[in-house]
Amino acid sequence: MADRKILLVEDNPDDVELTKRAFNKNRIQNEIIVVNDGLAALDYLLRRGKYSTLPEPYLPAVVLLDLKLPKLDGFEVLTAIRANEKTRLLPVVILTSSNEEQDIIKGYAGGANSYVRKPVVFEEFIEAVAKLGMYWLLLNEPPIK
Repeated sequence: MADRKILLVEDNPDDVELTKRAFNKNRIQNEIIVVNDGLAALDYLLRRGKYSTLPEPYLPAVVLLDLKLPKLDGFEVLTAIRANEKTRLLPVVILTSSNEEQDIIKGYAGGANSYVRKPVVFEEFIEAVAKLGMYWLLLNEPPIK
């Protein structure tokens, strides 16, 4: 399980740190690759720019995608992931503070595998991350290896 990477697409440094702490607290030792904007997420996933020399296998087991991002928002990133043959089957979990019904519908319509609202209370966030990690990194059988 530990060799399966997680791509965290999050521009808020506090949320990045909180997510890392939650994974550590749950003893999930998978490598977490952090990118801070939508364009960097696509550069990583499509091996462009500074990520062009990533060794195989480089694709993550799961993408944790925030919606409110600079350069390209989460919906634009999701659309590009689903439009590319290499990444179209990649599991994408929208992990956001948005509880707007239209965001939930738009996320699933765009091909998200899951939509998780970030809990405000840290203990609840730890529990949510434990469940995410257990499912996406241990139980789920990915289409892309």
